[in-house]
Amino acid sequence: MKELIINGKEIESKETLHRVFSEGLSFPEWYGNNLDALNDCLTDINEETTVIIEEFGALRDNLGSYADKLKKVLRCASSENEKITVDYINE
Repeated sequence: MKELIINGKEIESKETLHRVFSEGLSFPEWYGNNLDALNDCLTDINEETTVIIEEFGALRDNLGSYADKLKKVLRCASSENEKITVDYINE
């Protein structure tokens, strides 16, 4: 099982967010560093994977509405792919 912990206080840009996802979940080289590509990669995962978002409020402070779009992508991907679980801590 894989686990990726993202602390919203440490994510100050979209680029950093996508790098953390890409490196943490070993995305392929073709990963496009955008929410569509994130959704594609998450729905393709075939091993039990948990994404933990800590301090979502701080992530929203840093990324604005992009954080809410991320939350929607994570919700959609986890409902489409039963191998993905998303938890929020200190939301």
